[in-house]
Amino acid sequence: MSKKSPVGLMQQTDFARLREKNRLTLQEVARFSGYGLRTIYRWERGEYTPKLPVMEWLRNFPPIETGCNVNSPIFTFIDLFAGIGGMRKAFETTGGKCVFTSEWDLACQKTYKANFICDHGIAGDITKINAADIPKHDVLLAGFPCQPFSIAGVSKKNSLGSPHGFLCGTQGTLFFDVARIIAWHRPKAFLLENVRNLISHDKGNTFMVILKTLKDALGYDVTWRTVNAKSFLPQNRERIFIVGFRENTGFNMDDLDIPDIGNGPRLSSILHPENGTEQAEEPYTEGFYGKVNSRYTLSDRLWKYLQDYAAKHQAKGNGFGYGLVGPDDIARTLSARYYKDGSEILIKRDSANPRRLTPRECARLMGFDRPGMQQMKIPVSDTQAYRQFGNSVAVPAVESVARLMLPHILMLLNEQEQQVLPVRKKKYGFNGHS
Repeated sequence: MSKKSPVGLMQQTDFARLREKNRLTLQEVARFSGYGLRTIYRWERGEYTPKLPVMEWLRNFPPIETGCNVNSPIFTFIDLFAGIGGMRKAFETTGGKCVFTSEWDLACQKTYKANFICDHGIAGDITKINAADIPKHDVLLAGFPCQPFSIAGVSKKNSLGSPHGFLCGTQGTLFFDVARIIAWHRPKAFLLENVRNLISHDKGNTFMVILKTLKDALGYDVTWRTVNAKSFLPQNRERIFIVGFRENTGFNMDDLDIPDIGNGPRLSSILHPENGTEQAEEPYTEGFYGKVNSRYTLSDRLWKYLQDYAAKHQAKGNGFGYGLVGPDDIARTLSARYYKDGSEILIKRDSANPRRLTPRECARLMGFDRPGMQQMKIPVSDTQAYRQFGNSVAVPAVESVARLMLPHILMLLNEQEQQVLPVRKKKYGFNGHS
């Protein structure tokens, strides 16, 4: 929370004047900036002083509601471990332009290319890419896979504050490749995303190495927070978001306004209505009423197996089993294994076996498809689509973080760039290669 304003009405007048100048409602400021409406009201009344980046953002308000203008973007970013572009989609709506993409999976590349303009192409294995060959960028995005590693055995002499210690702690993991690119390019900011269990992995050692690397070895101002996507989507999906700024701008993930999870949407908002109000989309739905294709209904054999499996573990006192849900419910976490049996999210049927979600419903469940937006293209098989959506990010959750970051990115963009290339080569011991 911002500090209490000593000037009261004068600060309120400044904030209100800029807001009115940009023809923004209080609700729009909240939606665009990522801060809660309650906080916005306090700024309006002069009870609290908005952080400097927010005021600078209002003074130079960009048309972010129209998304990214590729000819004159507000900022640039790179998309590492891009998957099918969930983080890119979120940051494009905030006015950014992607200038580099890396994703090794060919099926993901196919979906990515079908939905985004990739005039820069898609690079493959990030471990084989020289950091010097990556274009200059303002923001680095990475939903990096967390390969297990431990700091056990790292001596005090090779501490994380030195190049040797840094290499000992992270080389051999994909996080190392994120770190070496940050060290080489020194972007103004970065956003890293991972599973919630990253915090507790290896008794907290993994997360400690990551934070010490970002803060101590790379010198960034870092803040993080776990966000549950069910505030935005009908899915229980907890992920950790780690944000770093090259300079201390006052950014804090605790300022992120997250809607009450109790008032989040329900599955009815993403399920096929099957009543003729939605045009049929083969192979997912068919006929005049747009009924879900029978291919997604579980066979008698599979349904009996899942029931027997659940009963077996229930008798042992375990919680293993399928997740049977209806239109008024919230789904479990969609995982990359969903293609196997769909057991974590099964949709109830009145007079038939339950069914899996269709890939189109998965696109909605992850926030790729939303009312008023162009429908996502799904050019791959159902198996690949389930894997891709299960491994992706919840787009609206990332958008909320991107909006909170934007004023701080803009403030750094307005500052004079410093020449850091000789410093980073000497300090961090990186030559840009893996």
